[in-house]
Amino acid sequence: MMERSDGRIRNFCIIAHIDHGKSTLSDRLLESTGTIQLREKVEQVLDRMDLEREKGITIKAKAVRMFYDYPGDGQRYELNLIDTPGHVDFSYEVSHALSACEGAILVVDATQGVEAQTIANLYMAMEHDLEIVPVVNKIDLPSARPDEVAEEIEALLGIPAEDVLQISAKEGIGIDDVLKAIVERVPPPKGNVEAPLRALIFDSHYDTYKGVIAYVRVVDGVIRPGDRAMLMSTEKELEPLEVGVFTPDMEPVEELRAGEVGYIATGLKTVRDCRVGDTITDLDRPAEEPLPGYRPPKPMVFAGLYPVNNEDYGALRDALEKLQLNDASLVFQPESSVALSSGFRCGFLGLLHMEIVQERLEREYGLDLLATAPSVEYQVLRKDGEVVVVDNPADLPPPEEIEEIHEPWMRVSIFTPQDYIGPLIELATSRRGEFERMEYLDERRVLLSFLMPLSEILVDFYDQLKSRSRGYASMDYAFYGYRPGDLVKMDILVNSVPVDALSLIVHRDKAYEKGSALVRRLKEVIPPQLFPVPIQAAIGGRVIARATVRALRKDVLAKCYGGDVTRKRKLLERQKEGKKRLKRIGKVDIPQEAFLAVLKLGE
Repeated sequence: MMERSDGRIRNFCIIAHIDHGKSTLSDRLLESTGTIQLREKVEQVLDRMDLEREKGITIKAKAVRMFYDYPGDGQRYELNLIDTPGHVDFSYEVSHALSACEGAILVVDATQGVEAQTIANLYMAMEHDLEIVPVVNKIDLPSARPDEVAEEIEALLGIPAEDVLQISAKEGIGIDDVLKAIVERVPPPKGNVEAPLRALIFDSHYDTYKGVIAYVRVVDGVIRPGDRAMLMSTEKELEPLEVGVFTPDMEPVEELRAGEVGYIATGLKTVRDCRVGDTITDLDRPAEEPLPGYRPPKPMVFAGLYPVNNEDYGALRDALEKLQLNDASLVFQPESSVALSSGFRCGFLGLLHMEIVQERLEREYGLDLLATAPSVEYQVLRKDGEVVVVDNPADLPPPEEIEEIHEPWMRVSIFTPQDYIGPLIELATSRRGEFERMEYLDERRVLLSFLMPLSEILVDFYDQLKSRSRGYASMDYAFYGYRPGDLVKMDILVNSVPVDALSLIVHRDKAYEKGSALVRRLKEVIPPQLFPVPIQAAIGGRVIARATVRALRKDVLAKCYGGDVTRKRKLLERQKEGKKRLKRIGKVDIPQEAFLAVLKLGE
């Protein structure tokens, strides 16, 4: 392994909005530096999961080491690229990946211009004092506006438009300029090799043989296999089985020194013990304080996952446990429902995270699953002063015990061309949004800021945003805080029996509208019985909406051809009595389609 001085190391990441060409640029950098050979080439080298390739997004942070011979001084430089997820659901992973770098390449699509997550991740990079290298990508497309977009970046960052690199990652145009800019503009890492060890964990995954593999940036000190080390937040001890670097495959090395990026095979059995953002230090000579920025990931969206076949319950539990080995932000606990029998209540970082977990369970473990409507975590203040946390409507205390309910609110930033300001303000205010401010980014583009309840963003808000702006608007959101609201639990009764899996926590003003839509939808999907089936939406003891599934009519008069009318009336009376008795003892089986239809309704 070659010697290198810390002055010839560059640690950087790439930040971009979804689909602006981040993974393609990573591929070209790996090819240009000879890190991967053309015979190993696949599209999106760093996106290892099939889901990442299909959806065109990065879900897990990655790291890779490249060597580049810089023509300016003929020296060989070590470039460490830390690839970050692009979606708002994974912003906690992005923030830790940024902590491990000194610079960031800001990629902006030459056809789309600056978008919401570009700015959200850019602000995060600026908070970490990173050197920004702006790049306009996709200049080969017929609809590209590279000069206009470079001016947008100049207005945003204050970096002269002529210093913005114009490239096409797909065609390989301008890649060498990007490599030169990394060496010239990104500062080398600061760190003291002699100081006590401090290594920041920016991601981890589970390996069957080596335990948890922590992806680390060594800030101070040196770590070697066999050193006694510990995690600073939990004080858990570990003895590295192996240390190494990503090339992009894992390659063992003798040591990792201050300034370097690599991995440590910890031997720990669960990712929960090795949290993203934690600091690894030396057990015998510990650092005085951990690296800043550690905060455990907090689930924001909750839903029940139930196997369609009850026999798959054990398989679902095993699959969730295996997934959790690689995804510490997934939380779950068993729950049972009268309607759906046994399943798990799962907590996710957001809707995309929920969708990915569900797809991975179905694909990788061959499960057939049903998810209940997504819900958020409410803080319920009881009249006796106790605060209980509720993420399932079925667990809400009775109304007479509740003093008030607090719900999570988000600060939502919407970036849109000015033509769509009206429809988007209307959309946000119809979802109980409070308008904060409007800011013109240039002559055409506007930033709208709102405060909104998270529960209102969960259900088709993003789809509505895209349809009302013809696909041009983009959004980003961050947790704002808990606020009290006039919230009530709405029960759905089928044949006078409450169905726990269909109950919702809604705002009182929207209860009638949602209740009516729900009972109408259920009327369409619940099959007719031999007796009429009432479907009701109720708050407490008061029914606010109702629909009735009409009874199947058996023609008891078919055998009467003529004869006395009293005979016919007698048969009809007997049928009426039978239906009354059946309605009292009859049980309505709610089909799986009913739950699916309700979820598709978006509550």
